[in-house]
Amino acid sequence: KFEFNPKDGIDNPALSLAEDTDGKGMGEPRFYLLSKGSTETFGFSLHEELGCQGHIIRQVELGGVAQRRGLQDGDRLIQVNGHFVDHMDHHRVVQKIKASGNRVLLAVLDGDSYEAAKVLGRDLSQMLPADIRPRLCHITRDKRGFGFSVSGPEGVKGTFQLSVQQDGPAERAGVPPGSWLLELNGASVRSYSHAQLTRKVRGPSAGGWGTGAGKVAECPVFPIQLKQSGSKVTLLVASSAVEEFYRLQGLQVMAALADTSWLPFKVRELHMVKGPAGYGFLLKEDDCSSGAIGQFLWDVDVGLPADQAGMKEGDRLLAVNGESIEGLDHKQTVLKILARDDQVTLLVIDPAGDEFYQSVGFGDPAWSHP
Repeated sequence: KFEFNPKDGIDNPALSLAEDTDGKGMGEPRFYLLSKGSTETFGFSLHEELGCQGHIIRQVELGGVAQRRGLQDGDRLIQVNGHFVDHMDHHRVVQKIKASGNRVLLAVLDGDSYEAAKVLGRDLSQMLPADIRPRLCHITRDKRGFGFSVSGPEGVKGTFQLSVQQDGPAERAGVPPGSWLLELNGASVRSYSHAQLTRKVRGPSAGGWGTGAGKVAECPVFPIQLKQSGSKVTLLVASSAVEEFYRLQGLQVMAALADTSWLPFKVRELHMVKGPAGYGFLLKEDDCSSGAIGQFLWDVDVGLPADQAGMKEGDRLLAVNGESIEGLDHKQTVLKILARDDQVTLLVIDPAGDEFYQSVGFGDPAWSHP
């Protein structure tokens, strides 16, 4: 390690004053949750520069969203919405940010620390928490109920921990045992007291799964059976590690950042090679359930490339050739589809999935696609 003596001065200005060959002086990743209005930008550009490694934060607008949160010029972007991106193609990283809508969670490393990590051969993904995403779980009730119960201390609002029945509907839907309940059917439970939440549920006699413990003074336990839910319920949950991460970072956990891999609703990628009669579908502009304008796929011709690729009537188009169409009008979307003469890859979601994502406040589901 280089020791600086003020009397001697510095002969080599390129040498760090505390050059740690073991990386102990390296900075830690910083996390920023950026939220913007529909007519705003996030207030920065992402560059790929000759002679520099990584995705570089540039042109941080004074007073913009990114600058107000603390993003700095020269920072290297290493994670977007819980996805490690340092190894990804630059254009794909830009599209991930665009597809995340009006909220995006970024992890960055300052430029000096990033370059030092690269020199030392560090795996940057190991500098990040193993999992920082909450989980969306869609549970279908069986004859015994939903298969989970909730406990929470009397007099404390918004603190509810889940117990999960082994091999029950909740466990099969991906609810981790001991996780914390954040939302029920898209509505936050943060303002609910234990008593208020119990008024939304039914007892074991209604068919819910219960522990038989009844109410305990310090940690009352009761079976969840949402009266409004019918046979299905959607939970946003977080493990203790994920909850602690957001709390220590001072960030709000939200459905838009969730791991959706356990959901029955999936985006689909359709690759088509144009035939003599074309692709065999029509693109129509219409209103989405959210009130925004969307591009929808109709008149799918049986036996033609679109049908063979799995296109369904009423699918909503999310991306073309890996690029989100958010913000594009109908004509611009058509031109993007026709940009390649003989083939195209579309990312779509069916009406049921589209309505579900809108109902839980997920935003554009395109970014969840690997």
